[in-house]
Amino acid sequence: MQEILLIGFYQPDEPLTRFLEAAQQEFNLPIRYLQEFVPLGTGGGLYHFRDQILAGGPEAFFVLNADVCSDFPLSAMLDAYRHQPHPFLLLGTTANRTQSLNYGCIVENPQTHEVLHYVEKPSTFVSDVINCGIYLFSPEALKPLRDVFQRNQQDGQLCLPLGEDSSGLWPGAGTIRLEQDVFSALAGQGQIYVHLTDGIWSQIKSAGSALYASRLYLGQYQLTHPERLAKHAPGGPRIRGNVYIHPTAKVAPSAVLGPNVSIGEGVTVGEGVRLRESIVLHGATLQEHTCVLHTIVGWGSTVGRWARVEGTPNDPNPNDPRAHMDSESLFKDGKLLPAITILGCRVRIPAEVLILNSIVLPHKELSRSFTNQIIL
Repeated sequence: MQEILLIGFYQPDEPLTRFLEAAQQEFNLPIRYLQEFVPLGTGGGLYHFRDQILAGGPEAFFVLNADVCSDFPLSAMLDAYRHQPHPFLLLGTTANRTQSLNYGCIVENPQTHEVLHYVEKPSTFVSDVINCGIYLFSPEALKPLRDVFQRNQQDGQLCLPLGEDSSGLWPGAGTIRLEQDVFSALAGQGQIYVHLTDGIWSQIKSAGSALYASRLYLGQYQLTHPERLAKHAPGGPRIRGNVYIHPTAKVAPSAVLGPNVSIGEGVTVGEGVRLRESIVLHGATLQEHTCVLHTIVGWGSTVGRWARVEGTPNDPNPNDPRAHMDSESLFKDGKLLPAITILGCRVRIPAEVLILNSIVLPHKELSRSFTNQIIL
């Protein structure tokens, strides 16, 4: 791996700059953020920044959507690519028939693993093999993107009003949908192949799915990095299942943690606290005898004594036909649907109150209980 490029439309800010600097030091790799001038879709940024991507003459380059969690079997994908080089290699996994409709569906040749047919979010069942949003492309993969760009440019010129100046570039030409414009068009032409994985994978499109992703990663640590997980020890907190505790966090010995809990830097957990299926971000404080379930506690927030903060689990499991997908609305009939509870940064929850299935925006200091509300 020679370089990491982050491509997005968002304006870079100080937290992103600090993150990039810290990541460069940790991984000893050049890491750059490339900002699109307008949102260019899932493939437009690749073509727009093609010169930066191809600088140094890479053998191939990985393309990872930022909204997925996975064990990222990149070495296995690279081995498959070198064994059978093709412009496009997609990572695929299986989903049940119901949930497959929420993803890009792949029909493959079971012997050669060539992608014969590709449909993004079909209306009827196509295949139980879905697109993970993790790819390995050869430099030749940019040529079909160029063809889409030129076709968009021609179509845009035809749509210009009569007499309008047609010189220069049509602004919409750079928008390229990798899935519809490239994968669907080239499927069955010997250019796209799929590498199947049975490892962990999920989308991360909401806070609820972040908790599910945290559970997957903690389970993965049990297999690959067990030293990162907390162990029950005499005089320490009671640990149930997979729990991560940052070395700088202070956790009272009578606290009960887990399963699936992640505690960040500088967090304080008081006596008698019960914490389950939650993420507590850096600098937060859980005072004595609080109960926090299915919740994300923002950095610098405080939950008072004997308070209860609870949400409803929302697991976007592609193999659970009853799973609530991230693309569905948060509201029904004007009311917030039950979901995990989110406390923004520097929120203060008073003692002996209940916060249930609610979203509390940053810097709020509450004085009473709330249920199924967004607290502005």
